[in-house]
Formats: sequence, structure tokens, C-alpha cells
Amino acid sequence: MSSKSLEKVSQESSPIALQDEELHPEHFDDYLRDGERWATEEDMSMLRRVGDRIPTAAFFVVLTEFCERFTYYGITGPFQNYIQNGYRVPNSNPGAIGGGQHLATGLSNFFQFWCYLTPILGAVIADQYLGKFKTIVVFSIIYIVGDLILTLTSIPASIRHGGALPGLVIAMITIGLGTGGIKSNVSPMVAEQYGRYRPFVRTLKNGTQVVVDRELTVQSIFNWFYWAINVGGLSAIATTELEANVDFWPAYLLPTLMFVVCVVVFVLGRKKYVITKPTGSIVVKAYKVFVTGVRNYRRAKAENRLILDEDGKKISWMDYAKPSLAPDGGAVGWTDKFVDELRTALRSCKVMAIYPLFWLCYNQMSNNMVSQAGQMNTGSVPNDIMQNIDPLCIIILIPIFDRLVFPGFRRMGLELRPVTRITIGFLVAALAMAYAAILQHFVYETGPYFDAAGDGDNGFNHISAAIQVPAYILIAISEIFASVTGLEYAYKRAPESMKSIVMSIFLFTNAGGSILGFCFNSISANPHLVKNFAIVSGLMGAGTIVFFICFRHYDNREAEELKKNTVFEKESPKVGYAADE
Repeated sequence: MSSKSLEKVSQESSPIALQDEELHPEHFDDYLRDGERWATEEDMSMLRRVGDRIPTAAFFVVLTEFCERFTYYGITGPFQNYIQNGYRVPNSNPGAIGGGQHLATGLSNFFQFWCYLTPILGAVIADQYLGKFKTIVVFSIIYIVGDLILTLTSIPASIRHGGALPGLVIAMITIGLGTGGIKSNVSPMVAEQYGRYRPFVRTLKNGTQVVVDRELTVQSIFNWFYWAINVGGLSAIATTELEANVDFWPAYLLPTLMFVVCVVVFVLGRKKYVITKPTGSIVVKAYKVFVTGVRNYRRAKAENRLILDEDGKKISWMDYAKPSLAPDGGAVGWTDKFVDELRTALRSCKVMAIYPLFWLCYNQMSNNMVSQAGQMNTGSVPNDIMQNIDPLCIIILIPIFDRLVFPGFRRMGLELRPVTRITIGFLVAALAMAYAAILQHFVYETGPYFDAAGDGDNGFNHISAAIQVPAYILIAISEIFASVTGLEYAYKRAPESMKSIVMSIFLFTNAGGSILGFCFNSISANPHLVKNFAIVSGLMGAGTIVFFICFRHYDNREAEELKKNTVFEKESPKVGYAADE
């Protein structure tokens, strides 16, 4: 790019002068291309807001996530049958271990829990020691080792000699560890590839002026990131077919080979990435802020010298950790700004408190709904292929929501901000589980096996699995509103130095969902599945109400904060506003 086509921002007007930790540490200057200008507050209120083009480097990271999810869903797709059913039992679904539905659901929940607990370790290593890129590479190697263990212990000789179950457990632990180092870092890294921060005005080919907004660009990036996750999730179609028609070892070999490709692609793109360097011990610094804030607050309260803000209200206990308010004037290892950012990060974590209930609903899709399909007539396809309806729906719906639905709401002046979107997602998840409970009731009411269908040598009831499809559609819609928005929220509301940590906390809510799943283990089998789905639906519905009551004011407050922290051009050029077409 020539110097004429790139207008650098001076230190006085650059956001880095005001918020140095908000920008990537190696991208100190925002810029304009030919035909662009900085947006004013008037522009933000008069012109349509749009997202920017997604940079090439972001697509490299998205491709990496696609390969990793291809592997993850490829190996987990056959898990329920692999654990639940016996090896090559006549007139039965495919299987290997023969542990029954309780063991299958329990191990599935354990694996989910472990995969979403380890991101905390991956985040600490990335933020403090290796950085995101190196952490992803190191944990990818661990992931490959786990894939190889699973593949080798699923060969017929290993299954017949009792090696399948211990091999599976060791593979789950190893793969879960690898997953943690990848998941906590790849989603923040994809958003970091977009390096423009100030809103600017661009003139479209038809002459219409629009404001290009970073917030909408990041939202779009995470939409397509989640789209790639679900394209990768379709690998379960291939692996469940291989499981049914060949054997389990080729079903696990395919995703293993794909993950090797994933690592190669990711490393080859290293020169294109915006790579954030590790920033030191954020966890230790945050702990010291908490301790200092509590100590100084207690001291101020005891000495009757509590500080009031501009509105005459007492300031937060965390404010007493700010160096500017230190009673002894002593030097500390952080700034006032770090304390404010830490408060923002904690506030975003509070929003995540109800997510374990959402993941409890979502996880039903990979265990109890697979078993539900096994009690129904699936025709010539395996019962565990039904769960792939969910990623298929997401692949179709995300472009529609990203290009039509969300922009359509903005054109009508009804922008769906994060808390609103999450609330809608939670509500739809509750409806999906209610539908599953009603469907399970009809399964039990249908012969010839009624509430014992799929148990032991029993076959399926005479009811078509096609009526399971609406439940998967509802789950897909709930993910677009709740899961994608959760990723976006965890990234945008975290300071630059804490993005992996905050993202790992969001991912940990999935582990919370798995813990809740363990509590349902006793009713995760016939004849209790109606009760299982109904209770899950009720909990999600109640959680949705609590969530909205507690956080409904966050949307307006965060919109005001965003406006306050955005650097606008002082005066608008003397140009007219073209009408939107």
C-alpha cells in the first residue's frame, strides 16, 4: 500500500493515545484507505452501519478451526455407540465396549467437562509464556498423540482383548488437554487479525455512504468462525457411516489425518498472522488488585474516609486498588486503566453465569438425543447421524442471519445487542428441550417396545426419526443467538492482555454444563428420558428469566461505554448523506 493511500493518525487523535491496551501492541496506528474518512458522531446517527471485509489472515485461522473441529466432531460422533453397544452384536447398532447408556452418557459428559476445563491452562500458558500462536502449535501435537491412541486401540484385536475402554479414557484425557490449548486461543486470535479500530465512512459503488464499524465486523467474524466450526462438524456424517459400514478404526483414522493437515496449514500461515506477544502474569496481577482493593477499602471504611463519585455514590471497592487513590502513594505494578479493564472483564464473566444451563441443553444432542434416535426408525442411516442436522442447519442459517436478519433489524432501528441475543438463544434452547420431551413421550407410547426400545437386543419403535428434526433446528437457532454471541462478548469485553483468560472462562461454562449432566445421569436412560428432557427445559426456561432480569440493562450501558470510548472526528466534512438503497 502506497503512502498516499494510507493516512496515518497522529498520536493526539489515535485511540492508542487514549487506550493503549485496546490495540494490538504492534499496530499503533489506525489508518484510512483512498476514499475513506473518519466517522463523526453525526455519521453514526445518520448513516447505516456495516461490517468491514474480513482479512485473509483471519480466514487462515478459521480454516485451522475448521480442521480441528472436523477432527473433534469426527471422533466424538461415534462415541455414544462405541461405548454403549457391544462389538458386532447381530441386529444391533454398531458398538465396541458394551457399557450401556449410563456409561456412554457419563463418559461423554466427562469428556465434555475435561475439554472445557483445560482451556484455562491453555489461556494461562498463552497469555503469560508462549503467546497464542506457539501455544496452539504445542497443544496441537498433544492432540495428535491422543488421536493416535484412540485409533490404535479401536482396531478389532484391541477391542477383543479389552483395550478399547482404557484406550478411550487415555485418549479422552490427552485429546481434551490438546483441545484446551487450542480453543482458548484460536477464537481470540481470529478476531485479532482485524486491525482497524476507529469507525470510518466508506462510499459504496452506488454512491451510498456507510459507516464501517469494528463492532459489527467482529460480530461478523465470529459468525463465520462459528460457521466454519459447524462445517467441520459435518465430519461426523462420514465417521458414523464408516463406523456402521466398515469399523471404528477407519472412522477415527480419517479425523486424525485431517488434524495433521490442520497443523501444517496453521504453521504455513504464520507470516500472515497478527501475533500478540505474551504479556506476563495477568492472573497474579489480577489477584494483587483484588487483595489491594479489599485492603484499602476496609482501611478507608474504618477511618471513615470513603470516596464518592460525581453522582455522590460510593465508589466500588475495586477502585481503591487504583494507584491514583492509594492512601500511601506507594508504587504498584498496574495502572488505573488496568483496574477499570479488570472490572469490565469480571462484569462480562457475570453474564456467563447461566451458560452452563444452555450447554446442558446443547449436550443432550450428542448423548440422549442420539439414544432417542436409536429408539426410532431411522431407515438405512445410523442413529448417531441425526445429530448432524444441527451443523447443517447452522451452515444454512448463519449466512442468512449475518447478511439479512441482523442487518434487517438494524435498518428498522432495532439493533439486537448481546444480552438481547443471548436471551433469545436461551429461550429457544428451552423450547428445543420441551419439544424433545414431548417427542420422547410419543416414542414411549408407540410399540412394539414402548419404553424399552433400544435396550439390550430390543429394536426400535415404529415412529419415524424424521420428527426429531425440529428439535435440531431449534438448537441450531439457539446457538446462533447464544453461543456465537457468547464468543463475541467474551472477546470484545476483555482487555487485550486478558482475552485468552476471559475466553477460557466462557469455555469453562461448557464444563459446567457437563457437571450438570452428571447430575442427570440416573435419569439418562429408559424409561426416564421424558423426565430428563422436561427438567432440562424447565431449568433453561427459569434461567432465561433470571438472566434477563439481572442483565437486561447491560445492553444500554455497554452501548454508552462504546460510544464514550470511540474516537470520533471532531467536524464532519461538508457532504450530503445519500439515502440508503
